[in-house]
Amino acid sequence: MTAMPPLQHIRAGVLDIAHVDAGPRDGPPVVLMHGFPYDIHAYAEVLPRLVAAGCRVVVPCLRGFGPTRFLHADTPRSGEQAALGADLLALLDALAIPRAVLAGYDWGGRGACVVAALWPERCRGLLSFNSYNIQAIAKAMVPDTPENERSLWYQYYFHSERGRAGLAQDRRALCRLLWRTWSPTWAFDDAAFDRSAAAFDNPDFVDVVIHSYRHRFGLVPGDPALAGIEARLALQPAITVPTLTFDGADDGVRPPAPASQHAHRFSGPRVHAVVPGVGHNMPQEVPALFADAVLRLVRGEVV
Repeated sequence: MTAMPPLQHIRAGVLDIAHVDAGPRDGPPVVLMHGFPYDIHAYAEVLPRLVAAGCRVVVPCLRGFGPTRFLHADTPRSGEQAALGADLLALLDALAIPRAVLAGYDWGGRGACVVAALWPERCRGLLSFNSYNIQAIAKAMVPDTPENERSLWYQYYFHSERGRAGLAQDRRALCRLLWRTWSPTWAFDDAAFDRSAAAFDNPDFVDVVIHSYRHRFGLVPGDPALAGIEARLALQPAITVPTLTFDGADDGVRPPAPASQHAHRFSGPRVHAVVPGVGHNMPQEVPALFADAVLRLVRGEVV
């Protein structure tokens, strides 16, 4: 397995963010955002490809993951989508990066979509797995198909105190189950999972995760400091920047969708593809394909 470069730390917004910052400082900036329940090692094979192409590559540990920490004890341990976008924007500011290609999946893809939609001047291009990844919380209680509802069992589990206790009691076993069922054709080994699972030992992991899955259904309030961002996201703003979207043909939690399903949410250039043989963790399952897609955005080829 390819080792990640040493972590650095920077104060950004409400966090001390642990992150990788690799490649030439004057190279085109790329920020790679991991999801739940994964960590920065999802990009271990992507990062060197981008650095070799001359990019400056930043890979942050999201709030609640790895060595990233809240600066103050009284900051709400929110996992809402506004928090993910605000954290990413604060990181760009702290690193003095005016504009970057943003790429991610799951929670990380959601944060990237938030910044691309609300602060497009900061986003040179967007790679978003599962297309438009901004939650429509007002419609969260509208049922999906029975088959799709079944795949969301873990979210409903986290709505209960039994679910919180279950995550706290054995977070590694629960997250490994999600890895296996979300990417059923990905033959990851114990070493790969254990390397990422260390990030789940963050003391805020359980609180942030539980809040995320309750807030998206409107079951708990958000951080008052983020209410303005959430109000803007409730309008489901269009993404105007050049965008590549992907779905995994074997994704066990978000089934692939045609480009037309989210077309009205993208008013700028967009190319969509379904990737055969890929589940929910695209960068770790097909790193060369993911890196090549990022480089298309860096080179301005999506127009």
